[in-house]
Amino acid sequence: MPELENRLLRLAPLILCVSLGIYAVILGNPANWGMIDLKVYWSLSPNVLSDQLYDINMPFTADFPLPFTYPPFAALTFLPLSALPWIVTRIVWQVLSLFCLWWLVRTALKLLAAKAGQDYDVKWQRRALLWTAVSLWFEPVRKTLDFGQINLPLVAGVFAAMVATRQITAGLGVGAGIGLKLTPGISVLYFLATRKWTAAVWSGIGFAITVALGFLVSAKDSWRYWFELLGAADRVGPVGSAINQSLRGALSRTFGYDVKMGWPWLLAVAVSAVLTFFALRAAVKAEDTLASVVIVQMFGLLVSPISWSHHWLWVIPAVLWMVYGVEHRARKWLAVAWVVVVASDIITFLIVMQPSIWEIPRPWPLALLGWVYPALGLATLAVAPTLLKTEERTEVAL
Repeated sequence: MPELENRLLRLAPLILCVSLGIYAVILGNPANWGMIDLKVYWSLSPNVLSDQLYDINMPFTADFPLPFTYPPFAALTFLPLSALPWIVTRIVWQVLSLFCLWWLVRTALKLLAAKAGQDYDVKWQRRALLWTAVSLWFEPVRKTLDFGQINLPLVAGVFAAMVATRQITAGLGVGAGIGLKLTPGISVLYFLATRKWTAAVWSGIGFAITVALGFLVSAKDSWRYWFELLGAADRVGPVGSAINQSLRGALSRTFGYDVKMGWPWLLAVAVSAVLTFFALRAAVKAEDTLASVVIVQMFGLLVSPISWSHHWLWVIPAVLWMVYGVEHRARKWLAVAWVVVVASDIITFLIVMQPSIWEIPRPWPLALLGWVYPALGLATLAVAPTLLKTEERTEVAL
């Protein structure tokens, strides 16, 4: 295996070029790129300047008119892109997202190199190129690129902020991420678990600044978002659709109706919280930064009302941690399971098989298969303490 890896690493630049080339051929003419979510950002963001950000939808889909679902600060961030022609915006966003994919891989591998007491040398750099080429074909990445979603820039940015050396930088970076899209708020749990109190405080300050900027530009839209629209999961999309890989989505498909915050969801969240507590405690004790980040973000994906499959980009650093960060038989099987699932595009199959995105009841085989991401997420949290104990023993032996 080491010899095989060495051969692949020597070819890593070529493999990445081939991977990107195939992707470019599949994409074809930029004029034909859909990138429907990016069109929402590009089209609707300027409405924040006229206090109509949440009053106008984009009626260009067969399923339902798409609204702007992020805080006003996100609209402000997208204003520069809205000033560009639509075709230029698509190209810029594709290039930015691909760069952020590499940056996400690079950040994870730098943490792994540091944990191993190694410099981020040519070998690790080539690993970053190789894994960028491979993860380009993971379902969360492909869906993000196809939809023109914000996920890759957001995840790469929040990840880099979380592990930043200066706590003020870390806090402000995470705070800005929360202001763009609320889901990065779970990252504060990492600061609390690792006793980075300054970072936790500054994340709150950074978030407050984004809210204040939103009110400064559009008090009406800000008031409506924070006091009327916040928490309206059905406005974001169909909770029971197969593409929603949160616990709430999986449970709703299993029970045949939206479980909302009822007892099935509360019980599942409680189980997730217990697993996260033990996993995060073990990661902090082992001083494993990457494991701590992955555990926190996995918990966030599970308990969020909506976790589209393309939100699960945190699988990439999770797989890298399993491959390079620990020595245990279980990590191999878990890493293989994750790679098979995200590379097989099983979610697309489930989307095709469901009668409608709005119809929650479905045959039990499809409901069971619809647990694929949440089930592996729970399994990752469950085995993490064992993997981390193995890592501790290995370090002691060394």
